[in-house]
Amino acid sequence: MKIILLQDEKKLGKKGDVIEASEGYARNYILPKKIGVEATPKNMNDLKLQKANEEKKAKELLEQAQTMAKDLETKQIVVKIKAGEGGKVFGSVSTKEIAAAVKEQYGIEIDKKKIQLAENLKNFGTYEVALKLHPAVAAKLSVKVTEE
Repeated sequence: MKIILLQDEKKLGKKGDVIEASEGYARNYILPKKIGVEATPKNMNDLKLQKANEEKKAKELLEQAQTMAKDLETKQIVVKIKAGEGGKVFGSVSTKEIAAAVKEQYGIEIDKKKIQLAENLKNFGTYEVALKLHPAVAAKLSVKVTEE
């Protein structure tokens, strides 16, 4: 009996795979536990439509990430931190502060987890910070650290 998997199952396959299972295994385990559905023509058509929709969404996300990367490459973010006498900096600039500065200065929302700092920004100056906006899209953001 052909079955379309509705979820990842370790021994059977991944979500969306069409597998061949014995009649008893399918009727007594896969179908009652809602791990899969019978591969009828209607269900196969639904699977095709669902995969096409997922591909379309993935393509749109990739395009959004590419346009955001191009937009951010040309911008410079200014982050202000407190300093004591002699220019000694208190603390460092975190990814959370960089994400907040991007939103405040340019209105672009970036998840702080997508910002990758090679080192802590503990001194004044301009730094290049890597952004991983999408698995296939990376960008560089210029961050200028100044005194408050």
